[in-house]
Amino acid sequence: MKNSPFVSIILPIRNEAGYIERCLQSIITQDYLGEMEILVADGMSTDSTRKIINDYALQNPQHNIQILDNPGRIVPTGMNIALHQAKGEIIIRADGHCILAPDYVRKCVEHLQKDAVDGVGGPMESIGETQMAKAIAIAMSSPFGVGNSAFRTTSFRTTSGKSMLVDTVPFPAYTRQIIERAGLYDEELVRNQDDEYNYRIRELGGKIFLADDVRSAYFSRTSLKRLWMQYYQYGYFKVRVLQKHPRQMSLRQFVPPMFVFALILSLIFALFPSTRVLALPVPLLYFTANVLASLYTASSRGWKYLPYLPIIFSILHLSYGLGFLVGLFKFWHRWGDKTGRVPSFSHDTL
Repeated sequence: MKNSPFVSIILPIRNEAGYIERCLQSIITQDYLGEMEILVADGMSTDSTRKIINDYALQNPQHNIQILDNPGRIVPTGMNIALHQAKGEIIIRADGHCILAPDYVRKCVEHLQKDAVDGVGGPMESIGETQMAKAIAIAMSSPFGVGNSAFRTTSFRTTSGKSMLVDTVPFPAYTRQIIERAGLYDEELVRNQDDEYNYRIRELGGKIFLADDVRSAYFSRTSLKRLWMQYYQYGYFKVRVLQKHPRQMSLRQFVPPMFVFALILSLIFALFPSTRVLALPVPLLYFTANVLASLYTASSRGWKYLPYLPIIFSILHLSYGLGFLVGLFKFWHRWGDKTGRVPSFSHDTL
């Protein structure tokens, strides 16, 4: 690559002792020939994460690994702290749960230089280390589980030959210019901060590119409880994204709350003999669809996952939908607030 710009890789993390070493290893073994720095914004981890990173930095001094304190403990506050320190012309937002393909940085830089786009990422493969985690990963890569989310549902293909402009991507690489235009992250958003940031870029006329040859993997949640909380928060904070960027929302993001609302109506109908028959269609249709989708998914991914899939699919849909409805109630007075909590910054410090 003739022009190899300086790249800053930012990792906003907290309590990632089980994954951070593999993540860092995937970063320091990149085949990118330009200079890089790795900024780890640690949310005051209470496990051995920090020690692992410090040891790794001492063992690999040539890779410029820095730890930054993130007292806010969430992704957007960590990103904002690291953005003020980042020196790169290209800035990549990664994650302690992820593994980047060896050519990830190089491919991202190439696309940003050649394709006239402002942000780039690629298909993400969800992976798990236990049977439950593997089943969760499979469900999170299924169209029935997550709708038409392109970066998730194409992740198991070796190559699809399909690259496109999209709403959002995982682990995006941005040009410094677009970050200076878009500003810092919204520190209100515990979840959905990447979606909201990419929507903000698109409203500025920026382009987000899903490149088929940019590959990563992500370790899925290991328990149903953690999966429920993750997707409940996705739904809950998606309401704030809707309030800030209503024209950027897609139909698939409204399906789970509509489904949960229909279930609530079905429950109400079931309480009265005169309307009890109206309580049956929605649950029966969903049960049938869930079973058929689970059978279809298990037939290609492994029959041993069949007992888990109907439960996991239900959690994905119910937790997100319920979170969204609760968010509508919680944020009912925020429809005029399109700013959120985005700190101001000086372009001289970014």
